[in-house]
Amino acid sequence: QVQLVESGGGLVQPGGSLRLSCTASGIDFGLYRMGWYRQAPGKQRELVATISSGGVRDYADSVNGRWTIAKDNAKNLLYLQMNSLKPEDTAVYYCRGSRAGRDYWGQGTQVTVSS
Repeated sequence: QVQLVESGGGLVQPGGSLRLSCTASGIDFGLYRMGWYRQAPGKQRELVATISSGGVRDYADSVNGRWTIAKDNAKNLLYLQMNSLKPEDTAVYYCRGSRAGRDYWGQGTQVTVSS
């Protein structure tokens, strides 16, 4: 059974930092393209950052330079280090793993940026 479980969300003030984690099980983690997506209230889900099986990173323009995606293949962990958070970053953040037509999502973790 495939599971992707996000953690690390919460309430943070503008300018603060959070680190999200995604623990994967049931997949050959190192072979998957992994990504973080987010969905704000009333908006469509959007890509935040991805990292390929080979470690190539890609970011949405809105987070490029502020956030870093990383992974630990030995621990089946995906991370998203979020710095300089803004109120517009408030959303539910989802972990995604995809490979060869297989596509898996986590249940999401809420990030709220507010003073």
